[in-house]
Formats: sequence, structure tokens, C-alpha cells
Amino acid sequence: MAITEQEKEVFRSIGNNEKGAIEAVYKENYSLIQHFVISNNGTEDDARDIFQEAMMVLYEKSRSPEFELTCQIRTYLYSVCRRLWLKKLQYSRRMESQVENYDKIVAVEEDLEQHDKLTQQYLTMRTAMGKIGEPCKSLIEAFYVHRKNMHEIASFFGYTNADNAKNQKYKCLVRLKKLFFAQYKNN
Repeated sequence: MAITEQEKEVFRSIGNNEKGAIEAVYKENYSLIQHFVISNNGTEDDARDIFQEAMMVLYEKSRSPEFELTCQIRTYLYSVCRRLWLKKLQYSRRMESQVENYDKIVAVEEDLEQHDKLTQQYLTMRTAMGKIGEPCKSLIEAFYVHRKNMHEIASFFGYTNADNAKNQKYKCLVRLKKLFFAQYKNN
């Protein structure tokens, strides 16, 4: 995907040391890098270190008048993190024993496509949850997000027993699925 004017503006803002832009880039991209590092024999601390180094590289590049960003910030950060992580693995000799070969590490574009697809599905689900209405939204959140059991849900929502709450949850899920897939097909 080509770089947009908005991405260029964020890149310039990073070069101007604007805290909001740096925080936004961090929030939008850290989970992708964390997933990559942990999936390739790393820890959360490793992911934080690698991401911090990549952010420093991005900052330095944004301050350099000779450098022109030609891809999305996400793609650039992912590539930098990937190289830094592979160098670290190679240096520590973990590369030979735990990462059998480079082919097993997913290519940048494939990993980004998968992450984008999951992000799109998440946004579609969030939109569907916004459209489902009450009490379905609260009931589904109580069960799946807050991990309440059916007895707690029945008591909270005023159902006569857990079976009635379970039936209502099922009906709500059917409605949610219809909303989700209707939107998913349109995207």
C-alpha cells in the first residue's frame, strides 16, 4: 500500500518530536511487533527493546532531510524490527538452535496482510456490537468480556434462571452474527 498524505504528516510530526504522533504510532504498531517477536522465540521485554530501537531509527530518519519514506510507517517499522530481531537472534546463537531457517518467519507483507485482516474483522465486530442494541450488547459483553457465568448474568439482567439467560444470549449471538456478516460482505 502506498504512503498517504496523512502518513507523511505523521512522519513529519515525529521528526518535530510531537508527542501525540509518537504515541499514536506506538499504539497502532506495538502489538504487531510484539506478536512477531514473541512468535519468533522472544519475550515481551525483547519486543519492547526491539520496538524502542525501531522507534529511534524512525525518529532519526524523520529528522534526516535526505531520507524519504516510501512505504507506510507500519511497514517501515515492521521491517526495521524484523531485521533488528533477526540480528539479535543471530548474535546470541539462538538463531541456529531455535529458528530453523528464515523461511519459517512469515514475510513482512503476509504478516501485515494478516494483521490488517484481523484489524478489519475487529472493527467490523465493534460496529456490529454498536448496532445490536440493548440488552444484547451488555449481555454479550458480560459473558465474553467480563467472563460472568450464566447465573450471574441471570441475576444481573433479571432473568428467572440461567437457562433463560442462556437462551437470550443465543438469540443475541444470532443477531450479532447476522449484523457482522452483513457488514463483512460489504467490506
